[in-house]
Amino acid sequence: MSKLDEVLKKIRPADGGLIMDAQKRLDSLTKPKDSLGRLEEFAKKMVAITGELRPVIKRKIIFTFAGDHGVAAEGVSAFPSEVTRQMVYNFLGGGAGINVLARHAGAEVVVVDIGVNFDFDDAPGLLKKKVVRGTRNIRKGPAMTREETVKCIEAGISIAEEYAGPGVIFGTGEMGIANTTPSSAMIAAFSGLSAEAVTGRGTGIDDGALRHKVKVIDDALSINRPDATDPIDVLSKVGGAEIAGIAGLVIGAASLRVPVVIDGFISTAGALAAYELEPMTRDYMFAAHKSVERGHEVMLERIGLKPFVDLDFRLGEGTGAAIGISLVEASLKIYNEMATFGDAGVSEKND
Repeated sequence: MSKLDEVLKKIRPADGGLIMDAQKRLDSLTKPKDSLGRLEEFAKKMVAITGELRPVIKRKIIFTFAGDHGVAAEGVSAFPSEVTRQMVYNFLGGGAGINVLARHAGAEVVVVDIGVNFDFDDAPGLLKKKVVRGTRNIRKGPAMTREETVKCIEAGISIAEEYAGPGVIFGTGEMGIANTTPSSAMIAAFSGLSAEAVTGRGTGIDDGALRHKVKVIDDALSINRPDATDPIDVLSKVGGAEIAGIAGLVIGAASLRVPVVIDGFISTAGALAAYELEPMTRDYMFAAHKSVERGHEVMLERIGLKPFVDLDFRLGEGTGAAIGISLVEASLKIYNEMATFGDAGVSEKND
């Protein structure tokens, strides 16, 4: 049995038995019932995930997985492939959007090289989990072999196991020029929708480039014929190394009862692959935001997740996850720190 199979078998539903107790505490706080809306929902979900009636967040970690994509050669992105490695250095130097928002959220950023076509010998602080040196061009054949795909998933699982601990919350992020193309191909494969229906502008391409991108995805799906009933087949044929790594992180987190806040379109492609492999992983996921990418809403609906906010984000990197982690933490501060009617001597509502 592979490591992936072993970990999938460990996943259990979140503990719904404590939800009623959490609801009683929320209803005892000095506020009208349900008046803090989704913050109350987040707190109850954290109770169910952790199995603790009074959970607290002690450590926040956003994992930014990086990988290159052979399909970039088809001109589907507004940026050249070398931007992937340049941005890795930017992440490590603390100068990217994710670094700024993570500092605001009090979160660590862990940058993971899982598939960049470059050797980062002079990059202290980089988590080196390289499985491939970029994927192959999905317009001409499979992105990865099945074995490479499983190795990427298992790399994500190993990261979850290494960083898990009491009070930890994970966030997902990614960097990979052209990675909205495989993400769109994946949701088209899983949903049966057309490439046109689920493909957006990624880094900001114009109308002509968008039409070309849709054609590239149509060709990739026609050539590779990914099997929607086999998530690893979809990942290997039209996915990406960082997408598979995120899937593994989610799977590992679920097996260890660690909450994971999912960023935008590409991160959700990884989360969707995890869900397709084991639907119970959904219990451990929060959807940070709704991306402007056309296929993101389709992915979220398929998993059954409602995004926290819609900020017109399309940066990736984990930026939305940083915002989402802040909201989850806010929900627990309300849940744990707000006075009850009894504590404050405040009269409850009339019967």
